[in-house]
Amino acid sequence: MVLKVVLTIIHVILCLGLIAVILLQSGRSAGLSGAIAGGAETFFGKKKGLDEFLGKITVFVAVAFAVTSLILVVLSR
Repeated sequence: MVLKVVLTIIHVILCLGLIAVILLQSGRSAGLSGAIAGGAETFFGKKKGLDEFLGKITVFVAVAFAVTSLILVVLSR
């Protein structure tokens, strides 16, 4: 019972973290601002360090979220 409560709390924290990490990433098309500044990005180059770091964190948090989901399903039976 205590394990299920602890895993549920971790699961909710991972859920909120996954939402935050996804929202922090820059989109593939930046909309109007991307259309205006897109030429400058191709000329000067785009800073990719933060995007790659957020991508790795997203994968880690998503895998942890899936694992906690499966464990909670198994514990609920």
